[in-house]
Amino acid sequence: MSKTIYPLESTYNLISREEEKIYKPPRYISRFREQVKHEKQLNKASRKTMGPLKVHVPSPDKYLLKHSKEPRLPEKKPFSYGYEGHSKKPPVPARTDHPPMGVHTKKNFVKSNAIENIMAVSRKPQPAYIDTRNGDKHLLENSGLVSKYIKKKDYGQTPEYLQQRREETRREQEEYNNCVKERMKQGAMKQLPEEERQQILQGLKKNWDELYHQFQKLPLVTDTASKRNRKEHLEMKMKQLEKEIEMMERYKIICIANN
Repeated sequence: MSKTIYPLESTYNLISREEEKIYKPPRYISRFREQVKHEKQLNKASRKTMGPLKVHVPSPDKYLLKHSKEPRLPEKKPFSYGYEGHSKKPPVPARTDHPPMGVHTKKNFVKSNAIENIMAVSRKPQPAYIDTRNGDKHLLENSGLVSKYIKKKDYGQTPEYLQQRREETRREQEEYNNCVKERMKQGAMKQLPEEERQQILQGLKKNWDELYHQFQKLPLVTDTASKRNRKEHLEMKMKQLEKEIEMMERYKIICIANN
């Protein structure tokens, strides 16, 4: 017996039906498509992997000759012994030539050597330390076991360049304070109260914290122009706030225009 299951018979099955067409939604196209293509094309280097498109074929007249790629020796130069005006060695002395003889000295080398050794100052042995049982010696001066730097004359003193920098800072602060006092006498400026300065400083730090919080939420990859512009904008604002915070913390006395 067949186990095939047929659908139920109905007159409605004889009616022709229209095929339902499935319409796909329009394909998404980013508005930055052309810009990304342009930036990608700029980063590409032509002929980077496969080489140039066309290579110039050498001329048939300039074919490869035998031994043309072998290293060549330098050009041959006339040999010379180095004597001025002579290309040969000086001649051997003749049999009739005699060396200078009869030249004697009255110096007593034995006595002079003995006197030099007696008068010489004995050398002191260099201090050393042994770090192994085999007797390996090392100089003690540069080992760090001897107090060397604390015996210097300028040990524990402030360096000269720090003193100069401190003096320049003090002089600049005095000039700034004198200028502020003159302006205040003229009535054109007034001093910012300490409480107001602290409030401004706290507000600047709070703004910097908010910008830094937004900066940490940025994605690591800045592959689009909008991401790059937002990152640069936040960095510029943070740098400006850092300069203002440094100025408010550095100068305790701040004067503003007296309107």
